Amino acid sequence: MTVSPDTAPAQAKPTFLEAAAVYLKPRVLVVFFLGFSSGLPLALSGSTLLFWMAEVGVDLKTIGLFAMVGTPYTIKFLWAPVVDAFDVPLLGRWLGRRRSWLMLTQLLLIAAIVLLGANDPIAAPAMVALGALIVAAASATQDIVIDAFRVESLPENEQAAGAASYVAAYRVAMLVSSAGALFLVTAFQGFGFSRQSGWTASYTVMAALVIVGVLTTLFATEPEKSTRADAAQHQEPALKRLSHTIVGAFTDFFLREGLHIAVIVLAFVVLFKLTDALAGVMTGPFAVKLGFTRNEYAAIIKGLGFVATLVGGFAGGYVARSLPLATSLWIGGLLQAAANLAFSWQAVVGHDIAWLSFAITVENFTSAIGTVIFVAYLSALCRNPLHTATQYALLTALAAIGRTYLSSGAGYLAEATGWVWFFAICALSAIPGFILLAWLQSQGHFKHLAPRKK
Repeated sequence: MTVSPDTAPAQAKPTFLEAAAVYLKPRVLVVFFLGFSSGLPLALSGSTLLFWMAEVGVDLKTIGLFAMVGTPYTIKFLWAPVVDAFDVPLLGRWLGRRRSWLMLTQLLLIAAIVLLGANDPIAAPAMVALGALIVAAASATQDIVIDAFRVESLPENEQAAGAASYVAAYRVAMLVSSAGALFLVTAFQGFGFSRQSGWTASYTVMAALVIVGVLTTLFATEPEKSTRADAAQHQEPALKRLSHTIVGAFTDFFLREGLHIAVIVLAFVVLFKLTDALAGVMTGPFAVKLGFTRNEYAAIIKGLGFVATLVGGFAGGYVARSLPLATSLWIGGLLQAAANLAFSWQAVVGHDIAWLSFAITVENFTSAIGTVIFVAYLSALCRNPLHTATQYALLTALAAIGRTYLSSGAGYLAEATGWVWFFAICALSAIPGFILLAWLQSQGHFKHLAPRKK
């Protein structure tokens, strides 16, 4: 029998020790390390690559358009049903449905990151674009599987902690593959490498770090929900299984509360992180244009940004566990939008290390809070183990539209408005999402989601 959210008994607010202890549970630790594996590739085909291109003299318009190599993140729902319906041949018998896909995508990522780093953005821009596209495709597929693995392996009372651990590790990995990668380039050049060789060596080291995900996959256990769903599916012919996965995933989502609610939910998913995405594309080039060196920029990200990301991630987890979901989304959304104004003031003061430190600290802290709460919301929308990967992939693919397409014109916007107004516009871009959030709240949407701790 299903208990409705309105009649579910209230649960006591967790004590501080209970809230802290959940992060040490084996299931949550596995999610933490998989979060690192998930976060590592994004910057390598995104912000780090864009910084590399800006450094060697690629123009701002081309840099902005390069955001479109992230297209696989926006269309990954197209092949997510294959991940839900089938095991990887040979690996599936050994590791199971979810872990076999994890292993395959992680091995592909290692090869793709090496390929990307081996090419010069000036001499071979087409090969750089191809390498970045392959990295994004393999990374997007890995994300499909990790998201499904996390939702299926954690019980309801560990989902918020799992989201916090996942996002914290994800953001740490992004720092490693952004600031860490930049420091490595400088270090390799100090050993006598040319600039291109330094970047190639740095990307090779980043590829080696994917082994963290490989080892986690080997030591993890297949989620019980996935094992049961896989066993049930194998009684059907392959094409019928795929068809049922596709139809079931979409009918379950769109008919759960009604088509009109589902459409607004999807629009909200697209817009909630737009304020982050629009600014994020230009943050690296912005620092270059203001005259900050590679090491100055990287040192701030690695130091203060690292701490702010960790603190923000766990703060977001606490908010998500302690407050109603709608309230949590308001808090995360407002904070991440307001953080962009710090960069507007940076454009006014110019090359000021202290203010850049503050701006990046605020951005990392608020973005981590918003992301953890957003992940908790997306997880609450995906409840059926037969369709977890497909539904979550659809939602995160839509969320990536802001980063990939809506932000692709950021370079043009920055040139047209100047940096002060550019970041102010980034902050204002959160308003459409707030309007949709208010409407969903008024329609009782959040009452239909999973019960929450009081």
